[in-house]
Amino acid sequence: MSVTAALVKELREKSGAGMMDCKKALGETDGDMDAAIDWLRTKGLATAAKKSGRVAAEGLVAIAVSGTKGAVVELNAETDFVARNTNFRNLHPHWLTSRLRSPILTH
Repeated sequence: MSVTAALVKELREKSGAGMMDCKKALGETDGDMDAAIDWLRTKGLATAAKKSGRVAAEGLVAIAVSGTKGAVVELNAETDFVARNTNFRNLHPHWLTSRLRSPILTH
């Protein structure tokens, strides 16, 4: 069975996977939508298993105190390129503020 763009689009909408992954899944399963979803799920687990051994050793630690509350946030990344990125470095004020305002935070 040939894989059509409509099938790829439908699988993308159902699974949220990338276009090329959907196309490959449909090709491997002869256009069977349910089997393609299972194929993507299996591939995703295999990909996650490969990444589980990686260490996210780059990053930053930020501390904030407000009154009697305090919060510590550690942000990690796999590479120093990400850890030095301005967008990454600007995340900690937002997370610290949300932690300090959180009703879950206790003494």
